[in-house]
Amino acid sequence: MTNPAITSQPINNLSGNRWSPRAFLDKPVETEKLISMFEAARWSASGGNEQPWRFIIGVNHNETWQKIFDTLNAGNQEWNSHVPVLILAIGYKISSWDGNESGYFKYDTGQAVAHLSLEAMHQGLYVHQLGGFSVERASELFDIPATCEALTVISVGYLGDPLSLPGKLKERELQERKRKDLSEFVFSGKFGETSPLINGK
Repeated sequence: MTNPAITSQPINNLSGNRWSPRAFLDKPVETEKLISMFEAARWSASGGNEQPWRFIIGVNHNETWQKIFDTLNAGNQEWNSHVPVLILAIGYKISSWDGNESGYFKYDTGQAVAHLSLEAMHQGLYVHQLGGFSVERASELFDIPATCEALTVISVGYLGDPLSLPGKLKERELQERKRKDLSEFVFSGKFGETSPLINGK
């Protein structure tokens, strides 16, 4: 099952087909595809070229995979139990320019994950990013230094059958995708004032 976006304007196929499924096949992901995903992240835009992103990857229920899985909340563990790849995305907080905490390490790490996600789509894979995990547990299990912060867990794999999901998860997987209208977040003049580019006024 695919779940393409119903867009108001034409956009590229990778962005249009990108979505965050919960149903994944229990099928190993080829090493070269994973490396291509990280290569795409490597070339993401970066303020001052600081490249603050760091990734810890677990595959096929190895020890690292299990430790990442153990950081997930119960709801996310329910559908991640057979996902073949789990990645912990971490941001390095300290700027090399002045030694202070960077104001954009999270932003840049998010951009890198976005590039990784689109490359996953290009490789025939799907990605689901998770906020439902314990940052403290991740820091403990992986000895993450205080100069870094765990930001998200990323599930990666081949698309599975939504009918394999239990109850409410199956309903969420099959429901129509929705997004805010462009008028709600593209402004001109002042905050909250829809740009004439969008409303034609």
